[in-house]
Amino acid sequence: MQEIIEDDLYNYPKYYDLVFGSDWAAELDFLQACLAKYGDGNVRRLFEPGCGTGRLMYRLAKAGYEVAGNDLAAPAVEYCNDRLEKHGFGRTAEVGDMCDFRVHKKFDAAFNMINTFRHLPSEDHAIRHLKCIAAALRKGGLYMLGLHLTPTRGEPMDEEQWAARRGNLSVLSRLWTIEHNRRKRVERVRMSFDVYTPTRSFRLVNCADFRIYTAQHMVDLFCKVPELRVVATYDFAYNISRPIEVVPETEDVVYVLNKV
Repeated sequence: MQEIIEDDLYNYPKYYDLVFGSDWAAELDFLQACLAKYGDGNVRRLFEPGCGTGRLMYRLAKAGYEVAGNDLAAPAVEYCNDRLEKHGFGRTAEVGDMCDFRVHKKFDAAFNMINTFRHLPSEDHAIRHLKCIAAALRKGGLYMLGLHLTPTRGEPMDEEQWAARRGNLSVLSRLWTIEHNRRKRVERVRMSFDVYTPTRSFRLVNCADFRIYTAQHMVDLFCKVPELRVVATYDFAYNISRPIEVVPETEDVVYVLNKV
């Protein structure tokens, strides 16, 4: 019988990084294309709130940017800093709250690409996060924010599965919705990692709550943070030449925001 471990998946950054790192090339190209298209030609300093394992941070550092980030998960931050150090960069990630932080020197751009924003449990947390980002950016700075919306027409996707492999390590991941409360704006999900190594196989399982956002919820939210304005929207195809219109059926979106 397979061993089952109930624990926070963020305590296993090696597996988490593998599972969520498969699209890094497309995301990296997209981020740099956004900086080129919507930036002012002077973008060097980048910040990632909720940076996790820093799968994009160290690659952006290798591309010549100065990078920094924060995250509440100490194991992930340590993993991120170890990797930055391994590649010859400073340990610039720190344990911190993405809706309660200050920076010593303003950044040219920030990014948060894979739904971490939805971990913030309330409207107040979301507003505080966006205001922290606005305060951390210089005038004209950019923020690329990616998340899953709940469509108001059609049925939302309620299960995803994907696999990832690195050397002798493979992880099969599954995420499924167990509760979808639109009135309370809470989506409760279960997520599992089936981990296979040369000497062991086991399953990690965890439960998490995501705040529900529709397209209109995001419009209303951005109106409460006038320091940031939407300049473009994209889907998770990350095609810089094909921005999208966010409509009631939209599920995957990256908002490109500009600090005014």
